[in-house]
Amino acid sequence: MKETKNLSNSLKDKTVVITGASSGVGRAAAEAFAQEGCNVVIVARGQEGINQVVEYCRNLNVLAVGVSADMSVAEDVDKVVQQALALDGRIDIWVNNAGVMASGKFEEIPLEVHQQVIKTNLFGYMHGAYNSIKIFKQQDQGILINNVSIGGFMPAPYSAVYSATKYGIRGMMECLQGEISNRKHIHICNLYPQLQNSTGNLHSAKYSGFDMKIPFIASDPRETAAKMVDLAKHPKKDTFPDFTAAALTTTYKLFPKMVINSASAALRMKMKLNKDKNDDSGNVLTNSKEPLRVYGNPPSKTKRNISLALFAGLGFGVAMILMGKNRNSLQ
Repeated sequence: MKETKNLSNSLKDKTVVITGASSGVGRAAAEAFAQEGCNVVIVARGQEGINQVVEYCRNLNVLAVGVSADMSVAEDVDKVVQQALALDGRIDIWVNNAGVMASGKFEEIPLEVHQQVIKTNLFGYMHGAYNSIKIFKQQDQGILINNVSIGGFMPAPYSAVYSATKYGIRGMMECLQGEISNRKHIHICNLYPQLQNSTGNLHSAKYSGFDMKIPFIASDPRETAAKMVDLAKHPKKDTFPDFTAAALTTTYKLFPKMVINSASAALRMKMKLNKDKNDDSGNVLTNSKEPLRVYGNPPSKTKRNISLALFAGLGFGVAMILMGKNRNSLQ
């Protein structure tokens, strides 16, 4: 294994492993790190998406290799490590990003699907951390970036097992942050983005008439990917990449029952209207199909401005409620 390189704000020639990199945030991250001059290892299950991203990166004159691997399978992850080390003899940054989601009534989602959500999300991040941390300790340097999502702080309605994996990932990584706290040059960075305008929603498994479209408040996956690059340059333990992610999490902390009950009620009504819709296992049991791209819907600055206005109003409303409570307590 090569000797340690000096850390600097430049990421040029650093080797980055990105899981779930054939579409969505992972694809945006692969492109963003390639633009920084990194050697990139593109990991996904489907070869078609891998080939597209590898071609993009090589056109930027960086080293790029694609590895078809299922992060829920330990032997596949061993293969990822071997091919990554073959590039430059080291791994500088590992991005845990591969994840799947199944939504619908808990008992109507097949048990096989529930189990695979746990394997892909929780086991996948465990496998990534297990291998990368061992290498980082040998190098005495390295950065693990986990795309956790705000699901690590608040449940996603009608997505019980997905929510369990996100809470679990957050707990596992916070524990590991303590374990490496005596290692000055090893960092574990947890990123908590909100809903993304990515292909993730299009690829997710849907049952019981669940058919939630990408909401207008969804964040730009390229901006989330840019935060990953920022963390690689300036590591931080916990990051909310935008105002909406922080606002949603804060609102849930203040009014947990109101948020989950009202969100569940709204989805329940919509699911009744879609009760005849066919169930779809999405990309949980098989690799992601078309569209293999970054965005779910075309990006829109107008939607972003509406989102900011909405949450500014929400923040004002919450402040008024809290002020009212304080006045009542003083009377």
